[in-house]
Amino acid sequence: MIPNTFSSLWTTLAPALGDHLWQSTLVALVAALLTLALRKNHARARYWLWLAASLKFLVPFSWFVALGNHLAWRSPVTATTTALYYTVEEISRPFTQSMMAPAKGALPSASSTHLLPLVLIAIWLGGFLAVLCGWCVRWRRISAEVHRATLLVQGREFDALLRMQPDAGITRPVELRLSQSTLEPGIFGIVRPVLLWPEGISQRLDDSQLQAVIAHELWHVRRRDNLAAVFHMLVEAIFWFHPLVWWVGTRLIDERERACDEEVLASGSERQIYAESILKVCEFCVGSPLACVSGVTGADLKKRMVHIMSEHVVRRLDFTRRLLLSAVAVAVIAAPIAFGLLHATPSRAQSQDESAAANWSATASATITPSELNTPTYAGSKTHMIRMMIGPGKFDARNVTLRALIQEAYQVQANQVIGGPDWLDTAAFDVDVKTGNSNASDAHPGKLMAEHVALIRSMLQALLADRAKLALHPATKDLETYSLMVADNGPKLQPAPAGESDEPKEQGAMHMGRQQMRMQIGGNQVYGIGAQSTPLDDFAQQLSRQLGTPVINKTGLHGRYDFNLHWNDGKGSSNESEPSLVDAVQEQLGLKLEPQKAPTQVLIIDHIQNPAETQARD
Repeated sequence: MIPNTFSSLWTTLAPALGDHLWQSTLVALVAALLTLALRKNHARARYWLWLAASLKFLVPFSWFVALGNHLAWRSPVTATTTALYYTVEEISRPFTQSMMAPAKGALPSASSTHLLPLVLIAIWLGGFLAVLCGWCVRWRRISAEVHRATLLVQGREFDALLRMQPDAGITRPVELRLSQSTLEPGIFGIVRPVLLWPEGISQRLDDSQLQAVIAHELWHVRRRDNLAAVFHMLVEAIFWFHPLVWWVGTRLIDERERACDEEVLASGSERQIYAESILKVCEFCVGSPLACVSGVTGADLKKRMVHIMSEHVVRRLDFTRRLLLSAVAVAVIAAPIAFGLLHATPSRAQSQDESAAANWSATASATITPSELNTPTYAGSKTHMIRMMIGPGKFDARNVTLRALIQEAYQVQANQVIGGPDWLDTAAFDVDVKTGNSNASDAHPGKLMAEHVALIRSMLQALLADRAKLALHPATKDLETYSLMVADNGPKLQPAPAGESDEPKEQGAMHMGRQQMRMQIGGNQVYGIGAQSTPLDDFAQQLSRQLGTPVINKTGLHGRYDFNLHWNDGKGSSNESEPSLVDAVQEQLGLKLEPQKAPTQVLIIDHIQNPAETQARD
């Protein structure tokens, strides 16, 4: 049970995690290129770029995509935008796309498939706990040192701190504590920062050097560097296995120290005095063991000294670079939202779209009434027919459930419609839709116009919204799907007689009979599909309805066929005279259904009412 649970969890999360890591890595590489372009500008600009790259690991693009889906409820999706969407999806979601592709070759054994997720999760959890425990130990050590330190309310260090806080723009006083340890001067805490000052260093710094060190620490407080460091430490703990995360952490420390150096020098400190004060701290003190305790000695000391002593003027961001950064920031946020707009499933948008109703002719009509199967006369009936057919200018359905009607209206399968009351699968209805478009019958023989079919489905969506008060929204879930393929021994299909497919009749009509037969051995339910002049794409749709999950036709057969298929639903007694649906497809038709799991668009029902009750109230 536990291995199966982990295997299912892995199947669901692995593609999404792979896409997220790929997207975050791409953002970090873009940030690296931008920092290279800004290498002669202020360090704070490069620091914010690295921080944004770090935070991207905590913010999946899927959140912005979901926002785009929400905004797309009333946005039309054209063929051009659909093609663009699939192009973007191939690039931005390579792992999800590979999982959606049908598997080829031999599949791994069940034991190895179940064991691998368990091992990988255990390795990740071990690394996560190791990183977290290491930081907790060091944090407790520093915290204990802060509590042992003496609170200073006077002295040259206190006077310098009190005098320099307003110049640094700090309104809330920073507490000063004198420590007996050799830890470098550092800011501890986020909400109530404390400057931990080693007692021995004051004797080695003159007043100007002491002020330079304190100024450096106050700029850490002003910039809230400890808070940013905590966020990146969280990223390092979660994604400890990703080397780019640790490299970004090093860049963050380098740029934050250089940014503080630039601010101290800009406030009037002499370069030589400031450089000497840092060198003395490095000589007599130990560096901070945690990135979230901002000190003085971080970053590459040699490069830092060169930067401090250089007389060159650091450039401010000019208009071109500001425009570049703004464009990149907008693109990073707007691109996934636009992706969500293109990706949106036309669910609530279409069900509530009044533009479709505006295209109906004056003679168009749509009705939904309870089926006779709901009456006591038919309550114990052993035989009944479930029928849904689209013909020229009309749609006719008998004894269908609302879930089946939602499937037809939105072109999804049973497992893609989630939620709703129990009667959604039991109450039967009859539906009649007439478009009032007489031109539909003049369509090319053998083919219904795509515009006519789209109009029928728009009318069904409007009917469900009006009479059943249907409201739903799209989402993505990992579902089991099937591929319809030719079996190893070849197809056993009978081609339709020549000229039959050219008749201007209802196309691909399949009458699905559901019977309860009293067998000699038991009372299993036997199902059947009788098909005449039917393409396999339509057959795949019918299989989708029977299996309750999408079936994709990958047979490569484009003709029309006549066939009869019968199977046992596998419930009731142990009668095995009829095969299961999957076996029947292979044995009787020479085709096979290959199962696979893939992220699939689903529709989640937010609200629905029984049309019979709605009609009674009206």
